[in-house]
Amino acid sequence: MAETRPVLIAGGGIGGLAVALGLAQKGIRSILLEKAAALGEIGAGIQLGPNAFHAFDYLGVGEAARNMAVYIDQLRLMDALTADEITHIDLGDAFRARFGNPYAVVHRGDLHGVFLRACQSHELIELRVSSEVVGYEQDGSSVTAKLASGERITGRLLIGADGLWSNIRKQVTADGPPRVSGHTTYRSVIPTEQMPEDLRWNAATLWAGPKCHIVHYPLSGWKVFNLVVTYHNDAPEPVAGKPVSEAEVMKGFTHVHERAQNIIRHGTNWKLWVLCDRDPTERWIDGRVVLLGDAAHPMLQYFAQGACQAMEDAVCLSHMLAHHDDQAAALDAYRAQRFPRTARVQLMSRAIGEHVYHPAGDHARIRNAIMSAKSQTEWCDDIAWLYGGTGLGS
Repeated sequence: MAETRPVLIAGGGIGGLAVALGLAQKGIRSILLEKAAALGEIGAGIQLGPNAFHAFDYLGVGEAARNMAVYIDQLRLMDALTADEITHIDLGDAFRARFGNPYAVVHRGDLHGVFLRACQSHELIELRVSSEVVGYEQDGSSVTAKLASGERITGRLLIGADGLWSNIRKQVTADGPPRVSGHTTYRSVIPTEQMPEDLRWNAATLWAGPKCHIVHYPLSGWKVFNLVVTYHNDAPEPVAGKPVSEAEVMKGFTHVHERAQNIIRHGTNWKLWVLCDRDPTERWIDGRVVLLGDAAHPMLQYFAQGACQAMEDAVCLSHMLAHHDDQAAALDAYRAQRFPRTARVQLMSRAIGEHVYHPAGDHARIRNAIMSAKSQTEWCDDIAWLYGGTGLGS
């Protein structure tokens, strides 16, 4: 009887939609519960390593995802103080051959739309909006999601894919609020014709400076450039999506090269986010409840892997549920597969922020010396553990 009940998914972001799709392809019915009044995705660009394309293919959206991505030529690291290139990673034929897939950038809303359309067209997926899951109850045979409206929905399993501030995690893990990093990120989108002509590179470009950095790359068929700038201003509390002035953004970049400052001056409609993450924990499971994506392992942006790791989770969880007769064994196998990898990305994201994005003085000079000395083959060797991996292991 229990096996006829649907899987419940809290959260309609990329991770929630991806796991609904993965389950549907295994013949498993799901009900996705999204708190917003409409299914959509805010934000601008995200980067997609080859591991993201492995997930797209597994989930059956590879062609659609490839059609709306922008394929960049390089990952480029610039010194924000001197405006000199430190190093770059070529993303051409050798890179694609090594990892079996490309590196690309995409608008978050476009990617969300790919998953949403695939879910809407699948008869095993039911999508509900205005349905915030605030908690759950369970017994030996089922789990019941409690909605903010007072409604109760019962299923065989509840997946918490409800993000950094997950209500499901509060009950599963009970480890308090996320860790505030003290780093504030400002986002803007620049029409391509307004981007300085000498910086219209087909690259994901990082300008690294003392306690600050700038990232830009083309999006949406080269119609716009995504611009994300961050500085370490010891922000004390979480903030998300707050509009701010250009003057406030520039405060953190008065010490960098004029060429780097000029990029920021072309931004408009700036909004800020204070970055948060959590320490890794293996407490992802509570009986018939399991966490996925940022609800399980929120990470800083410095590895550009948040969405990629959520999609890998979706691949792994749907695979394990289909290949284990016992649901508890499937959840344990999912956690055992995913925890070491996601914990490594969480911790290395922090380390990259400290040692690559934001160092100053001798620390920065050491960074430049080490990173500029690496060959393209050495770069690929260094990142093979990440880009060569999938949700099911290497």
